[in-house]
Amino acid sequence: MAKSDPTTPRERYRTQVRAEVMERAWEQIATAGASALSLNAIAKHMGMSGPALYRYFANRDELITELVREAYRDLADTLHAASETGADLAGLARTLRTWALADPQRYLLLYGTPVPGYQAPEDTTAISQEIAVTLIDACAAALPPATPASPLATHLADHRTWAAGHPAPPEALALFLSLWTRLHGVLSLELAGHFTGMQFDAAVLFESELATLLG
Repeated sequence: MAKSDPTTPRERYRTQVRAEVMERAWEQIATAGASALSLNAIAKHMGMSGPALYRYFANRDELITELVREAYRDLADTLHAASETGADLAGLARTLRTWALADPQRYLLLYGTPVPGYQAPEDTTAISQEIAVTLIDACAAALPPATPASPLATHLADHRTWAAGHPAPPEALALFLSLWTRLHGVLSLELAGHFTGMQFDAAVLFESELATLLG
């Protein structure tokens, strides 16, 4: 059997519909959160029946997976591009914050409260690992010579399976984990609105945490 031509009108229409479904899904997530995502509501908004929409996405989880892939891919490409143009670790951290603030729902889908009942497939983990590699590389480059081993670095010398074979020294892995957890903590609180009414600049807090980590 001959392979279907992805450039046929049918395939172009399918690609167009899937793109519109994802666009409507992002709008719905921005309004009600990912846990409230509904294919039937999207279908109604697009003037389609529910069963018709299921020809493009088999279920809610398949749609969420595509959104997660899209978000991870965009963040991975954004950080990689910044690194290629000379951004150091501080520059990459600021790039991460700029990316998150530009589209909070995209960030929160990746790093916010998990969607009940949803389990991301393995390939999304592979994309997220690209993000980690870019940041670990920058952490290794940022380490001063003869950095003394912290208790965390000592622990990571024998607990580094999560780094997927990255050759960085344990001190760089320790810096990455500290950066990842502390900066995501600030970003998650900021984007979830927990600083609202506290009358301070979250950007200054972010820079303070960054300076402490790199100091």
